[in-house]
Amino acid sequence: MAAVFTDSNFEAEVLKADKLSVIDFWAPWCGPCLALGPTIDELSKEYDGKVNVGKVNVDENPVISTNYRITSIPCVLFIKNGQVVDRQMGLAPKGVFDKKIQKLIGA
Repeated sequence: MAAVFTDSNFEAEVLKADKLSVIDFWAPWCGPCLALGPTIDELSKEYDGKVNVGKVNVDENPVISTNYRITSIPCVLFIKNGQVVDRQMGLAPKGVFDKKIQKLIGA
């Protein structure tokens, strides 16, 4: 299961992480977000220990969403060393995320 990131734990869990973080910004009322959920959970299992994979509910965590100018969901940010290094807007197949992750972790 993907981690749950919040306004209160985002800095410690994501920005100060020593590995790539893949963060899915979503909301429970968003159909494409719900369709993407199982893909994010699969990535979490596959990259366990190598990549920090989690979700941010935009309704419950407005500070993070505002800080990263999330205006459309789903939006997946790839954060490394505290910086956004890539992003994927909208629903996409798992292979798209795999390619980005592989490139960013240097595999």
